[in-house]
Amino acid sequence: MPLRIDDARMMAASVPSGVSPTEWNDLAIRFGEVHAAVASDRSAGRYGFMELDAQAAETKRVLDYAAHAPMRYTDVVVLGIGGSALGAIALRSAFGAYDDTPRLHVVDNVDPHTFKALLARLAFDRTLWIVVSKSGATVETLAQYAIVRHVLVAGGLSIARHVVFVTDPVAGPLRAIALDEGIPAFDVPPNVGGRFSVLTPVGTLPAAFAGYDVGAIVAGAQAMLDRCNTPALADNPAGLLATLLWRAHQRAGQSTHVFMPYSDPLRDVAPWFVQLWAESLGKTDADGLPAGPTPLAARGATDQHSLLQLLMEGPADKVVCFLRVANHARDLMVPKSEIVPDAVAFMRGRSLGELLDAEAGATARALVSAGRPSLTITVDGVDAYSIGELLMFLMIATVYAGAMYRVDPLGQPGVELAKRLAREALERSTQ
Repeated sequence: MPLRIDDARMMAASVPSGVSPTEWNDLAIRFGEVHAAVASDRSAGRYGFMELDAQAAETKRVLDYAAHAPMRYTDVVVLGIGGSALGAIALRSAFGAYDDTPRLHVVDNVDPHTFKALLARLAFDRTLWIVVSKSGATVETLAQYAIVRHVLVAGGLSIARHVVFVTDPVAGPLRAIALDEGIPAFDVPPNVGGRFSVLTPVGTLPAAFAGYDVGAIVAGAQAMLDRCNTPALADNPAGLLATLLWRAHQRAGQSTHVFMPYSDPLRDVAPWFVQLWAESLGKTDADGLPAGPTPLAARGATDQHSLLQLLMEGPADKVVCFLRVANHARDLMVPKSEIVPDAVAFMRGRSLGELLDAEAGATARALVSAGRPSLTITVDGVDAYSIGELLMFLMIATVYAGAMYRVDPLGQPGVELAKRLAREALERSTQ
């Protein structure tokens, strides 16, 4: 089954702050206008992440390169930060490690403790380094690359056999180095920002080396893209998510949006979504006023024992988005015997998947009993097609939400200012 949303617990029939039938009609009209505006911007080429057909040739280059790599690698390391890393991390958590494929590492910070420990574990002569920076000038990534390059050169190893760049097609320092030194380089389309880039070589190149089914991921994303090509709110899953969360914030004061997967393989979709939602929507709006919700990552059932108390009885400024899996491909049965204590005898002969699902449903019902809203997103399984659906669904929802908040979801001026100030501080300290 395709991805689906249960929004019943966002409605007035379930919670006092929910959507009434009259308001639903108003929201449907509003979304129709938003859909038209986004469609216009898409036709003008603003949303490159939706242009999967245009990226097909580059995806084929990725798959060909991974299939005919210069050598057999035991490890593949992604050097990147933010949108250049979080998508690869989400894919790695979803699919794990396969036999006979390289181990996939993602270095998404410049903490020397972590990076030095990884360097000490790797055999450089059997490692490929994927250096990801759209601008080609990300200071954290270039600093990491310089360290790796120094070790490779000192060991007499070929840079072109052990390094590949993912960057702007034309501009930036990495593109210039690639041209000068014959280092393989893959393109991030100019109209695709970092946090929307998981379906470009930013995500597909490490996925291909790790043995993931890139074709199925893209197919699932395309199916979701086609499905969202409608202004009918009830039939557009990304529109439904964006509209309900925007309405919860703007009309019910629920400014904190908790994203809570009940699936360990999907746990890192949550921080990926947090960046997507926060960096895209936390802006100054068309009237010059601060706008945007506060996303929060959680994990079920673990955070039932940490955040649930706050969600139940704390400030009523939160809405919870549960993410569930319909089919647990790998499940474990609890023995149907007296070895299971009588206190939990109801678990005899039941599976851990059943327990996880029961916990998710119980948490949602508990929130409703306290008058707290939530919705549930369900994917069929943790397979490549379903993950492609999910990632595209969340990216499209972010663009719709940007239109509703009347902000540009593509820029990040606050982030750029912090980068500039850090650079200036380092430059002053060397004078």
